[in-house]
Amino acid sequence: MRITELLKKESIELGVKVADKNAAIDKLISLMDAGGRLNSTQGYKEGILAREALGSTAIGEGIAIPHAKVEAVKEPGLAAMVVPEGVDYEAFDGSLANLIFMIAAPAAGDDVHLQALSRLSTLLMNPGFKESLIAAKDTDEFLDIIDKAENERFGEEERKTEAAAENVTEDKAVEQKVDDGAEKSASAVNAHYRVLAVTACPTGIAHTYMAAENLENTGKKLGISLKAETDGSGGAQNVLTKEEIAAAEAIIVAADKNVEMARFDGKPVIMVPVADGIHKAEALINQAVSGTVPIYHYSGDASGAASEGENDSVGRQIYKHLMNGVSHMLPFVIGGGILIALAFLLDDYSIDPSNFGKNTPLAAYLKTIGEQAFGMMLPILAGFIAMSIADRPGLAVGLVAGLIAKMGSTFANPAGGDVNAGFLGALFAGFAGGYLVLGLKKLFSKLPKSLEGIKPVLLYPVIGIFLAAVVTTFINPYMGMINDGLTHFLNGMGGTSRVVLGMILGGMMSIDMGGPFNKAAYVFGTAQLAEGNFEVMAAVMAGGMVPPLAIALCTTFFKKKFTDAVSNDLNTSMAITIVYDVLKADISDRTKLALIDDFEQVLDLGLRESGKALLEASSSVDSELEAFINDKIAERAAAKKAKDFATADAIRDELLAKGVAIKDTREGVKWELV
Repeated sequence: MRITELLKKESIELGVKVADKNAAIDKLISLMDAGGRLNSTQGYKEGILAREALGSTAIGEGIAIPHAKVEAVKEPGLAAMVVPEGVDYEAFDGSLANLIFMIAAPAAGDDVHLQALSRLSTLLMNPGFKESLIAAKDTDEFLDIIDKAENERFGEEERKTEAAAENVTEDKAVEQKVDDGAEKSASAVNAHYRVLAVTACPTGIAHTYMAAENLENTGKKLGISLKAETDGSGGAQNVLTKEEIAAAEAIIVAADKNVEMARFDGKPVIMVPVADGIHKAEALINQAVSGTVPIYHYSGDASGAASEGENDSVGRQIYKHLMNGVSHMLPFVIGGGILIALAFLLDDYSIDPSNFGKNTPLAAYLKTIGEQAFGMMLPILAGFIAMSIADRPGLAVGLVAGLIAKMGSTFANPAGGDVNAGFLGALFAGFAGGYLVLGLKKLFSKLPKSLEGIKPVLLYPVIGIFLAAVVTTFINPYMGMINDGLTHFLNGMGGTSRVVLGMILGGMMSIDMGGPFNKAAYVFGTAQLAEGNFEVMAAVMAGGMVPPLAIALCTTFFKKKFTDAVSNDLNTSMAITIVYDVLKADISDRTKLALIDDFEQVLDLGLRESGKALLEASSSVDSELEAFINDKIAERAAAKKAKDFATADAIRDELLAKGVAIKDTREGVKWELV
């Protein structure tokens, strides 16, 4: 969908005067409503304000793109407004917004607007485009400027797409496929990017694509090959491959929301807000290739790495999916288990031994809550296994399948209670639900794009839940037999055998804290806990406590050995050298003081008191410094007038590094020491 298809004449107004940001929002909403895009202006305004509460959608340099994806939107659309005098839209660079686009996206349905939004963001990064729109004499010229720019930037791409879709002649289609295949093969062989990037904003719309485009364009200008992945509301696009990540020198993550980070483990990674991808692209890329970027080490659970395992063995993939379920299940096990334990601790056994844990009101309350949390263990396990396999559509399917396993439903008794499928049943239900949803995704991939929106909200949950429930109901009796057999075996073990089993499980827990042996022992203990065999989990937890207790005892009774080791790891002489370099650096005294404060927290050399003199010395501005600042402001103004925004940004950053912050206002440029 083209930009001009989303932007109607009725939704454009030039030469607008507005008092403030709120007035600008109200005006844009009225323009959007004039285009017939809204079901409720109030509902849409609430969505706009909610997005602004996360951070201003002003991107600086006179541009703002407020947006909302809410149910109050009838169909995707754009509204545009030119404010010649500018309006304070709370831009991070202090600039007044002269050009404002407002985006309306429906909460559900096709994401056809995203392509156009990506295009708009891309065009706004091109020099002269913004100025041409601001100077437009009427709405026809405004739309014509956008249409021409869109044709120049995307026309060839559209023509190729249309030619392939029309399939004019069989020979031409075959030729096109051959050419496309050759092109893809060549790119697969030769693809090598020095720098990779991921961009994402909270709503995944405008800023996401603008940051990606600016990073790629800046990379071309610097002669540095760069590929940017956009994590937008329509899902990840231009996804980074495992091979590209392995070959890249560094990764730039410009995001204001969580993105998949496990794949970058062991790579140099720069993590910044998405706005930096728009405004500080050159500095980020130069930093990325400097060789000074710290190595990133992923510290999350196994769920983070689930998406990168396409080339893993089947066993490895199963392990990852299982660990994703276990890691999400643990809070329910721990929280519920401790509350149940507290109930027993606070209860009075003598009142009614058969009702121990619920004899007193407080104990009964705690035990009830704990049982409810504990009871969610199996559905959560199944749900997040399925989600690891099939992404978000798998969650609901796995949760319901896990609940069916917990109930022990059979075809003879759907209400359950006859069999004990337990942990193994939930485990199977999670994998069954996940792979069923994967199958549905492949099956429904042939449906028309117009039905794309109903897949996650209708087709996947309805069909997926039904099929997973049928499969789980079928398998429950067999899982019940296995569980019953294992329970009888454990109950029949003698004292010596139980001790040996406990020693094995305790050893597995303690030899590789967090590793595969540890996880295997814990999963087995949790499974038996769900079946009511508490002795197994007791052995598991006892073994798991040995390493931390050993470390605590060693650090208490052999403190000198640990102190010596830590002292040897701290290169004090190098640290002092760095402090000296900081003091001699060409940066502001306030910046020096902030760095010294950081050193002080580590070295404890009394630097903080000495640094107060620097702060006092920097409080006044001499005539030489003031003249320097005014000269730089004049240079920046000349650069902006010449549309050399890169130089203008560099001057602003130079002043900031010296402790001087500048802000564009109606009265002119203001500056202050920071």
